[in-house]
Amino acid sequence: MTPSHDVVIVGGGAIGAACARELSLAGRRVLVLEPGGHTGQAWRAAAGMLAPQIEAGDRDPLFELGLMGRDRYDVLATELAETTGLDLGLWREGIARVATDDVEGEALRSKVAWQRQEGHVCDWLDADEVRERWPWIGPVAGALWAPRDGALDPGRLVTALIADATRLGARIVTDRAVRLDRSGSRIVGVTGRERYAAGEVIVAAGAWSARLEGLPRPLSVEPVRGEMTALPWPAGVRRSILYNRDCYVVARGDEALAGSTMEYAGFDASVTEAGQRRILASARLLCPPLGVGTPLRSWAGLRPVTPDGLPLIGRAPDVDGLWYATGHGRNGILLAGVTGLAMAQMIAGEAAPDELAAAAPGRMWDW
Repeated sequence: MTPSHDVVIVGGGAIGAACARELSLAGRRVLVLEPGGHTGQAWRAAAGMLAPQIEAGDRDPLFELGLMGRDRYDVLATELAETTGLDLGLWREGIARVATDDVEGEALRSKVAWQRQEGHVCDWLDADEVRERWPWIGPVAGALWAPRDGALDPGRLVTALIADATRLGARIVTDRAVRLDRSGSRIVGVTGRERYAAGEVIVAAGAWSARLEGLPRPLSVEPVRGEMTALPWPAGVRRSILYNRDCYVVARGDEALAGSTMEYAGFDASVTEAGQRRILASARLLCPPLGVGTPLRSWAGLRPVTPDGLPLIGRAPDVDGLWYATGHGRNGILLAGVTGLAMAQMIAGEAAPDELAAAAPGRMWDW
């Protein structure tokens, strides 16, 4: 039987949408299966930070991939604006990682040093320089300043990617995939309410990826709950993105997005009093003007996390027609654009970028 679609993508969040857009752009017949609803999806709870230089350590295997992901949005935002008319809210005016004491300051100074040695733009700001830029800031001993990091709006990103994929011929079907269908050593489709035949299947279902029946091997992707809070952005305070070891604060429009927790709570995407107290206390210490604002809303998402903290991007071992694009954890928005591009290239038979080596799915069972 001839497959109805070249590629079926299980999941229509940021990763699945990016894959759909790139594959449709390459001329593939694409179907996206998205269960719908608003509960738990990681992209809905994301702050949208593009911060590879803020979070990475000198041995982080995702550092170069993160830089690729961040820089990919310069092109992608322009292309999507031209084809869909939608603005991603891309904002690359820098992020500060604040040290609250001298011990943390020394660690951040070391991070600045190795990034500069690798040729990346990164600066150390002493306490007086930090207060000059952000006179309202809380306790500070200095800050790592990454002027090329930034943020975008995850909701706009997913909407634009789906719109462009649809323009290019992709079909978006509201259905929850239940099972992968297999014929011998090949995956041949997906079953939900209906059966969808396909030449290739991409599992991009985020925290729900491991719940698919018919996976050739157990998939170690677990949900980790992250809670968020929105407060009014303080009047007279310039928009900023600030980060410390306990929290981050991101200006988006007239709001301050503050987060986030990391809790193993299964598939429970509810908001907790303890989590909200922790976020608010940390955010108001980092940015004291937030103390006068009443929270506008709070929510949580389920991040898909693997045991080693690295995503699964590429071909599944030992079975044909199956691909993984999942397990991105806190980096789903950062890596969505570059993941979609890489998946389209690999499905077309091209070699995976060197930066993807650490994300190869086979590592999960190569022991």
